[in-house]
Amino acid sequence: MAELHVVTGAFGYSGKYIAAKLLAKGHRVRTLTNSGGRANPFGGQVEARPFNFDDRPRLVESLRGAAALYNTYWVRFNHREFRFSLAVENTLALFEAAHRAGVGRVVHVSITNPSEDSPFEYFRAKARLERALQETGIPHLILRPAVLFGHEDILINNLAWALRRFPVFAVFGDGHYRLQPLHVEDLAALAVESGADRTSRTIDAVGPETFTFRDLARRIGAIIGRPRPLVSVPPLIGYALGRFIGAGMGDVLLTRDEIGGLMAGLLCTDSPPAGGTRLTEWAREHARTLGRRYASELARRRNRRVEYERL
Repeated sequence: MAELHVVTGAFGYSGKYIAAKLLAKGHRVRTLTNSGGRANPFGGQVEARPFNFDDRPRLVESLRGAAALYNTYWVRFNHREFRFSLAVENTLALFEAAHRAGVGRVVHVSITNPSEDSPFEYFRAKARLERALQETGIPHLILRPAVLFGHEDILINNLAWALRRFPVFAVFGDGHYRLQPLHVEDLAALAVESGADRTSRTIDAVGPETFTFRDLARRIGAIIGRPRPLVSVPPLIGYALGRFIGAGMGDVLLTRDEIGGLMAGLLCTDSPPAGGTRLTEWAREHARTLGRRYASELARRRNRRVEYERL
């Protein structure tokens, strides 16, 4: 019988790409999800079970017999409907259940430069989870992507969306802080290729191109045919503008942690590239559609029936 591999959120974004690669390798795939009613892009090939964070025995049984668990479960920001603290609590329960179920390996998606001393809750929480996974003793791979891009991504798509719709583009401060976007397919490949590995390691999952934020906005604008003047604004004003635009879209466009982490250089490392897909080349291939429609984080979380739209 084919090995069982469990993916969190296979009907979402990065989890979907991981599940697809596992299926291509002939594995049996199960997903743990809060969106059991969402359209299943894999038909009957992927079995769906609820997370059952509040029912630990059932959570353990959902993981029993799994050769590997691929964890993409997380939240982007604090909101009245979800919080980092709850996401941490749930992920700790997931790791404990994986240990009790005898899961052979855990592949966990984190973030570049996490630290339990970080001034940003997002990065503190990610560091706490890395430590907890290490303490389980389960062989594991920790992947630390900076910014993901691909057909269903939010941040790069919405940067292009803003360039299409506004006559100028606001840059926080001088815009010279760096980031290294990674294609979601490259993240999935890193995750799946390590599935049979029993050594524990951590990889900075960064792409082959390094941009300053100012240069990224300039290059995306040129690629989609919407070059805009770049205007430096204080971070607080930029955040206020982002809140105003987000409110108009019924969403959260950017968070303080995202702005702060970006400006602090936390989305860039000195590690060699872990993926080969270049954002500039991918953007040229999809220049006609990139940023045409706004991608709403809250809409995706509230409507758990439709498949994520390819943007």
